Amino acid sequence: MPLHTIIQHNANTQILVWKITETYDQLFSEVVLNMKNRVRLASMKSEMHQRGFLSVRKLLQEAGFNDLDLYYDEDGKPHLKDVKNISITHSHNFSAIIISDEVVGIDIELQREKIIRIADKFVDKEARYLNKINAANYIKKLTVIWGAKEAIYKIRSEKGLSFKDHIVVNAFDLGNNDTVAQVNFEGASQKYNVVYQEIEDFTLVYAFEKKNEIKSKLKRE
Repeated sequence: MPLHTIIQHNANTQILVWKITETYDQLFSEVVLNMKNRVRLASMKSEMHQRGFLSVRKLLQEAGFNDLDLYYDEDGKPHLKDVKNISITHSHNFSAIIISDEVVGIDIELQREKIIRIADKFVDKEARYLNKINAANYIKKLTVIWGAKEAIYKIRSEKGLSFKDHIVVNAFDLGNNDTVAQVNFEGASQKYNVVYQEIEDFTLVYAFEKKNEIKSKLKRE
């Protein structure tokens, strides 16, 4: 299957999702790659990873760009050569990009029981509103929380930023599709709008710096 979903979040922000069903050879024949990324692709040991990498380039082309417009900074954060901001994600047989005038982050994750075993590594204050009795909803909520923190981490790209200690996702209802998260790090606080939705057995999450919010210094005890 080619392009799976296009989400027009607002006039300046678009999310594109790809379901990867093509072979490596098919994807490779249909995308433009710069020489650096040809070397990077060849060094990948997993064909699933290679297909995810190539499917992102398909998404770029769907959005009117290509691999030649994309570059990575010293922290590995992707950028487009024009004024637009971009974030990239892929997991198993799905990949997604978000392109926006705003600084954005995106993540897509397969909903699976494994996340319960690692919850204590990224959940802290969120435990107050999580209900473990309904296992299916518990997994889905954990996946939203992980995705939100991953998306925000991609925005921040700061060493030492901890999912568990520094990023808090506010209580949310799976029946809705948005919430707010807050980063408290190195004496400053910043809020983020978080949007989430299910795509088959996956959870797509993306985040924006909350408008009209001024970074504030935390009071020190």
